[in-house]
Amino acid sequence: MQNSTDLFERAQRLIPGGVNSPVRAFRSVGGTPFFTKSAQGAILTTADDQELVDFVCTWGPAIHGHNHPVIREAIGKALEKGTSFGTPNPYEVEMAELIIDLVPSIEKTRMVNSGTEATMTAIRLARGYTGRNKIIKFEGCYHGHADSLLIKAGSGALTLGNPDSAGVPESFAAETIVLPFNDLSAVSNAFETYGDDIAGIILEPYPANVGLIFPRDGYLQGLRDLCSKYESVMIFDEVMTGFRVSAGGVQEKENITPDLTTLGKIIGGGLPVGALGGKSEIMDHLAPMGPVYQAGTLSGNPLAMAAGIAALRLLKEGDCYDRLEQMGAQVRNAISTTLQETGIPAQIPQTGSMFCLYFTDKTVENLDDATQTDTERFNKYFHTCLENGVYIPPSKYEGNFISTAHQQGGIDQACDVFTQALRSL
Repeated sequence: MQNSTDLFERAQRLIPGGVNSPVRAFRSVGGTPFFTKSAQGAILTTADDQELVDFVCTWGPAIHGHNHPVIREAIGKALEKGTSFGTPNPYEVEMAELIIDLVPSIEKTRMVNSGTEATMTAIRLARGYTGRNKIIKFEGCYHGHADSLLIKAGSGALTLGNPDSAGVPESFAAETIVLPFNDLSAVSNAFETYGDDIAGIILEPYPANVGLIFPRDGYLQGLRDLCSKYESVMIFDEVMTGFRVSAGGVQEKENITPDLTTLGKIIGGGLPVGALGGKSEIMDHLAPMGPVYQAGTLSGNPLAMAAGIAALRLLKEGDCYDRLEQMGAQVRNAISTTLQETGIPAQIPQTGSMFCLYFTDKTVENLDDATQTDTERFNKYFHTCLENGVYIPPSKYEGNFISTAHQQGGIDQACDVFTQALRSL
């Protein structure tokens, strides 16, 4: 087998940028990305035969680690019956029952194939349900690469958005209002100006595609109150946080009830999947019940459903969330202690199995704060960790994930590497 350098050279001739998702290219941190040939538990084995303790966890889904025997067995049993039917299958019903049982706000759910597809459908559904056009989103919250959501902020608080990618028409961006996260007055002003045409708000309740940001006290409830007042749809994008920060996601943890929720990652058990769900009266506007069209050949795929059901069942058993919280706290304490000893200006927001490291002495509350953190210091930290056997996300804007498999010694090893890497700075 070729090593990572050789594979990347081949890939660049065949695949744009040599990768099938941009952040994998290591453009933010520099260097050549490694290629993984296998994964087991909390460990990735690269094409160069290096073993790495993994804190990316396939960008969130691997809450039980890689190649978990129970999930693998569930996929194998489903595979014996077929890979895809194009008809309803029993796994879809069981998955819907699990999601509705675990997530307080969801009365009905629709399976799709990715988080992007889930958020795209949720936006369309909010517009179809309300008969309105505009959507509020927040700087730093990533909701996939659908045209309506690849929008950056305009020049002022109430300036409509501008395309954030080539190929997105300005007319699409004009229907998206982009505001700073954690600024409730900006949202209130937007509703006062455009309230009659705001179909809904979409947000990551804990933004995790810009590191990890927590809402100010009362912020999420304030958004809920504004949506209720103006009869707009509140959409929680819990693709990252769903079933990770708690069984019911951020909405359970913060006691906030959104109208729609988008899910993904963990509910696929490592296979491609997404879902949206919410109030029956809204969900029933989806075809074939209602006029909002959505379809997918592989939606509810039996292999993905079987894997996701196994993953969710494992979470319902035992003390998974307590163990994940303990490991998250262990990482936070190890890093915090080292920061105090070294005087390095940095902070480590953490909740349960999610954390990140911002190199700044200022509390990060929005995208502007995150962009002003020390990129050079982060990049050095990343490469030092990688060289010493720990893989963290190759961008200062990505969150880290812990799996239940890390308790098998991986968390102790990683804490040693994290502290050594900090001291080397």
